[in-house]
Amino acid sequence: MRAVDIIIKKRDGGELSQEEIEYFITHYTAGEIPDYQAAAWAMAVLLRGMTPRETTDLTLAMAHSGEVLDLSSVMPLAVDKHSTGGVGDKTTLVVQPVVAACGLAVGKMSGRGLGFTGGTLDKLESIPGFRADLTTAEFLEQLRKVGLVLSGQSADLAPADGKLYALRDVTGTVQSIPLIASSVMCKKIAAGAQAMVLDVKIGSGAFMDDQEEGKQLAELMVSIAHLAGRRAVALLSDMNQPLGFAVGNALEVKEAIDTLHGDGPQDFTEHCLVVAGHMLAIGGLVGDEAAGMRLAAETLASDRAWERFKALILAQGGDPSYIEKPQQLPMATLVETIAAPRSGYLSGVHARIVGETAMLLGAGREEKGEPIDHAVGVIIHHKVGDWLEAGQPLFTIHANHPGQLAQARQLLLEAHAWSDTPHPPLPLFYGVIH
Repeated sequence: MRAVDIIIKKRDGGELSQEEIEYFITHYTAGEIPDYQAAAWAMAVLLRGMTPRETTDLTLAMAHSGEVLDLSSVMPLAVDKHSTGGVGDKTTLVVQPVVAACGLAVGKMSGRGLGFTGGTLDKLESIPGFRADLTTAEFLEQLRKVGLVLSGQSADLAPADGKLYALRDVTGTVQSIPLIASSVMCKKIAAGAQAMVLDVKIGSGAFMDDQEEGKQLAELMVSIAHLAGRRAVALLSDMNQPLGFAVGNALEVKEAIDTLHGDGPQDFTEHCLVVAGHMLAIGGLVGDEAAGMRLAAETLASDRAWERFKALILAQGGDPSYIEKPQQLPMATLVETIAAPRSGYLSGVHARIVGETAMLLGAGREEKGEPIDHAVGVIIHHKVGDWLEAGQPLFTIHANHPGQLAQARQLLLEAHAWSDTPHPPLPLFYGVIH
């Protein structure tokens, strides 16, 4: 078997066999297939596509390129969630403690943010002492003892994906739905997930801004899960405006803490309850998503989810006094609230511009390994459809450099669109794929 024959077969629209896919991934991971051939193969996949069966074989080949966790000694059914990423998406910080407090243990391996704002681990590292680099043994032990763990991805998990993603990033082949789907799903399978809720964001602040493409990605990921013997459900959620109000690392941690105390933004709270409800249902704790949402809402209204969040922070070395008194979390030196320049209905809050503004302030990173500023970010005070009077607070900037503050002010004013006539609010979700 030769790599060039596999490339030609896919270039010409052929369907690759399981053996051909496993050969290519195994030998590429081992360094025996050079980057230029892998780049040609990735471009052929981008242009020709893959069947669900091919994509599943690719997913499993990448998952088995390294360690595959077996969580059966800790829990009967490992349930995970994955978000394709968005502006203000701090969902994991609330959903995981809620689900764990309901009695369903959750062990999640997460990544760091690239672009827009920090990832879940970056947000949690706003808390002094919090440690995300757990070993596999530590991950399993904490899951057994606490029922909740949030760790960085081990380098031993799906190394083929890390190598292939770095290549796709510089060869114009990121925007391939089969390659995106297999990249997401191989990490979930390698981390031991037997059931998963996939939160697929669609809109200006998401990786997928086209609703039809987002639906295709969601359908393919659910299909991969089923073909690989896993349970999955995908939620198509809106990302045309920020989720919640806060965008930025420490700011989002504070908003998550408010939500765990029952005082979070309405849209963010509802989003978390829907995701949690689906996790509880797919995990078999309740009969359906509606029962799951009711249980999640009852748990959030009590202090059980908050106590579980504290247990998570403590177990991973974080100083609990910072979440008990979140005003101690990193704070920017320059905080400025900008008033609405006119009266009217908000017809748009462009999520991508908001996210790029947060990154400009230092809340995100353009390249892996870059430092981020946990203190900076923005608070967007209103949602699409709201009526505002001129002079009401529109947004608040948290900055550490005056030049960036001025630039952010102008960008955020441009991100808000106005209407003189009532404008409907945006939906939270567009659909569910089982």
